[in-house]
Amino acid sequence: MTAELGRVGVWSNTQLWVEGAENAAELEELGFSALWLGGNPGGDLSVVEPLLGATRALAVGTSIVNIWLDGPAGIATAFDRISTRFPDRFVLGLGTSHKGPIEQATGKTYDKPYSKLVEYLDQLAVPTDAIVLGVLGPRSLKLAAARTRGAIPYLVTPEHTAQARDTLGDGVLLAPEQHVVLETDPDKARATARAGLSFYFELPHYTDNWRRLGFSEDDVKGSDRLVDALVAWGDEDAITKRVDEHLAAGADHVAVQVITADGSLDMAAHRRLGAAFKG
Repeated sequence: MTAELGRVGVWSNTQLWVEGAENAAELEELGFSALWLGGNPGGDLSVVEPLLGATRALAVGTSIVNIWLDGPAGIATAFDRISTRFPDRFVLGLGTSHKGPIEQATGKTYDKPYSKLVEYLDQLAVPTDAIVLGVLGPRSLKLAAARTRGAIPYLVTPEHTAQARDTLGDGVLLAPEQHVVLETDPDKARATARAGLSFYFELPHYTDNWRRLGFSEDDVKGSDRLVDALVAWGDEDAITKRVDEHLAAGADHVAVQVITADGSLDMAAHRRLGAAFKG
């Protein structure tokens, strides 16, 4: 068996969950079926087990383990430990991250990320149906379909979801992440959204993907058009509508990431969304 992801999960930075078992239990009670840990949980993945231990059926996934920072042998050991204690509840999400941050963090040359990912998969002793890839472009999506359970694209639109489904084919997991801001005032919502996106405007993996989707050079610098396409903002109905658009476009599961002005975990917003998705 593989981890059951359900329809809607939560994406959130790993650091918010280091002592977050109680909040994870509440997410499960609210009806969310999966928790995706961003910001490279990496290392021995020790953050995962307390979250699984505090919940009954919640799936926990990494989004993503950075393949430049954590080797396949150590990650396989961590996967075996977690999956032995909590069978069929952990999903190993892998990705290549980005040239600038990696070279600054490691001093290593970031070269041929696709080949690096293939090599990593070749060496990784983990069941393929427990692995997903955080990828965006057609070539990498095809790799996800061929070598893993599927793809977890980040910062994408429903249009990208439709294209990704065509590339992946049927029967392959597609679980995009969706930024959300629970704010109905357009100026406030876009200001919060743009602050949350600002880091990504400098990362070619994302800007190249947005260009493939038809956004202009001005757009990829942070236009209202781009912000509105990437971030679902408004009331609960607006958020659920965007999630439904991903599902209609071919997604199996959508991971919502609540964006806040200070980067904190807003459980009140998750309560509102949980009630809306149940409705």
